[in-house]
Order: sequence, then structure tokens, then C-alpha cells
Amino acid sequence: MMRQGPIPLFLHGLLEYVGGIAFLAAPVVLGYGSGAATAISLAFGVAMIVVAASSDGPTGLVSQLPRSAHLVIDLLLAVAAIAMPFLAGFADEREPTAFFMVAGVIYLLVAIGTRFSRPQATLAARGSSHLDGEGDDRGSASAAAGGSDDDTTGERHRSE
Repeated sequence: MMRQGPIPLFLHGLLEYVGGIAFLAAPVVLGYGSGAATAISLAFGVAMIVVAASSDGPTGLVSQLPRSAHLVIDLLLAVAAIAMPFLAGFADEREPTAFFMVAGVIYLLVAIGTRFSRPQATLAARGSSHLDGEGDDRGSASAAAGGSDDDTTGERHRSE
């Protein structure tokens, strides 16, 4: 089961687009001196926007990336952003190092704090609740009314 944080998935998606744009704009706005910092910042920006756009969520455009994979990619990108100044050799530059580390920590906190699971009402509407045993109590209501479920056809029969 995925985490249930306080941040709605819709807000997470919006923040991901904003973060991607921030990574794309940072080299110009902050005046990166390193070609490596600029290239990596642009790559991170594109990656964040692609993840947000392809995610199976309310802000996704093509809904191809499952939420569990989205979470894993978010965590990997966040940790990579924090480590990248040291791995790519631009840790001696104040602006890109600070940006990558602060953005990475914020990204990590947003990913950890996001409510990725679908609401129970949505699960029941999709029929998923029958698979995990949660949410649907029609069988117990039928039993309380004196009926029983026929597992093979889904029909209810009244006991007499």
C-alpha cells in the first residue's frame, strides 16, 4: 500500500510542473557558471515535467506512468538532485549547489508527503474493492436481509 500523506495528488502534480520549470529557468535566472550545472538542471527540468505529464494522476496528460512508479522516480530524482553538485563537480559554485540541494530536499518532502492512493469511493466505483476485501459490504447487507450471494453469477437469492 502506498503512503497517505497530507498533500493531495493534484497539488503534487502542480508542484512538479512548477519545479520542472524552476529547474529549466534556474541556469538563466541564477547565472550558473558551470556547463555541467546548466545541462543537468535542464535535464532535471525536462524529467520532472515528463514524469508529471505521463503520470496516472489528475494533472497527468497521458496517464501512462503508474503511481507507484511515479513515487519511485520522484524519490530517485530528489536524492539525485541533492547529490548532483558533488557527483557532477559543481559543488564549488554557490548558486547551483544551493538550488539543487534545496530543490531536492523540497522534492523529497513533497514526494514523501503526497497522498498517492486513490480514495476509497474511486476504488469502489472501479470494482477494486472486491479484490482487496475492503469497502464493499453488499454481501453482509444481503446476509442480514436473509439472502445469500451466489459467487458464480453475482445474483442474490432470498432464503425462505
